[in-house]
Amino acid sequence: MMGWLVLAAGAVLLASGAALAYVIGAASVLTYLANDRAAFLAVMPQRIFAQIDVFALMSMPLFILTGDIMNRSGITRVLIDFSMALVGRLKGGLGHVNIMTSVFFAGISGSAVADAAALSNTLVPAMREKGYTSVYAGAVTAASSIIGPIIPPSIILIVYGALMQTSIAALFIAGVIPGLLLALALFLVNAFFAYRDDHPGGRGEAVPPLWASFRKAAPALTLPVIIVGGIVLGVVTPTEAATVAVVTATLVGHLYGGIDRVVLWDAFQHTAKLTGAIFVILGAVASLGYIAGLLQWPQLLGEIVNEAELSPLQYLFVMNVVFLIAGMIMDIPVALSLLVPILAPVALAQGANPVHLGIVLSFNLSIGLLTPPLGGCLIVVSTVTGVNYWRLARAILPFAAAEVVVLIVLVLVPELSLFLPRLAGLSVE
Repeated sequence: MMGWLVLAAGAVLLASGAALAYVIGAASVLTYLANDRAAFLAVMPQRIFAQIDVFALMSMPLFILTGDIMNRSGITRVLIDFSMALVGRLKGGLGHVNIMTSVFFAGISGSAVADAAALSNTLVPAMREKGYTSVYAGAVTAASSIIGPIIPPSIILIVYGALMQTSIAALFIAGVIPGLLLALALFLVNAFFAYRDDHPGGRGEAVPPLWASFRKAAPALTLPVIIVGGIVLGVVTPTEAATVAVVTATLVGHLYGGIDRVVLWDAFQHTAKLTGAIFVILGAVASLGYIAGLLQWPQLLGEIVNEAELSPLQYLFVMNVVFLIAGMIMDIPVALSLLVPILAPVALAQGANPVHLGIVLSFNLSIGLLTPPLGGCLIVVSTVTGVNYWRLARAILPFAAAEVVVLIVLVLVPELSLFLPRLAGLSVE
């Protein structure tokens, strides 16, 4: 009875508009009280501090700051020009440019929402001028933006690595092939609609000179090389790579003429707010995770799985269904922090690889950014472009379906995630 009362109280708090971190924190405190574990609340400060006192998390605010500086420094136009030079002459060229630019952005910001906001302001108007519908242009922009959290650097993978004590370097390099596979799937969907609906583009399309656009984009493109190359070669740790990336981003932004004291101050403020929000969520989840351990929820879940006689692959698919649903209604850090400590140990006990699991779950939750009712990228693109939210949600369905197909392939073929970390000599066990 008390458990149901806790769930009812959580639902009331959510309906009242309370922040998810407060809802999780309140629900965890009520769970302690409902299960006669109030005495354990005395250790909560220590548990919360232990949750955020993780070396890997030090890199998170630095990567957020790097992406923010680059997004404010005029990098978008440069990357679009280079993408246009590469794929602009294909049928449906600007749609391909949109996806290609997201690939480049992913190696800089690691944020789907930042990518969606930047390209909604630039590429969507350009696609309209060329004759694309606003709805289609917005759908391509939102769909391609989730490449950001997969290709390194990735804030989501840092949070997962901290939660599961998994190598951030291995997770970063493991995201490269899945991210490029996702981009390929989106290219194919865009090509299908380009020929079906006779979108603009083709051999006669005017595009910037390849060499000139590459030279201009080269300073920005050094960032992914610095981040991934430095980590893989063992020259720097992820935190040190993030520090170098901040300095490089500032220098590159100055080179493009988009950096001044106001821009830097705004970037620092935004980074502090976003980092603080994530740490508050991690603190609330630490409280709930502790009571989950006391009440042996993971062990109970493991017993249920054993009684249901689910194979490791079947359980992994069940996990993915749960995470897809969670991604529709929760912010990614919340869903990741709340569900991974409870559901992941069972998968690992069944033999799942922690690096492969991290890629699959992060990819899964990123799809939630495209799905109602709380699709973050849908909301951003709809707000910036003025396209009706529900029309945009319908238009994105073919792209979302392709992304789910890629997710299934990643679940079935772990080597797509593990090949590069093993090639680089990184531990993936």
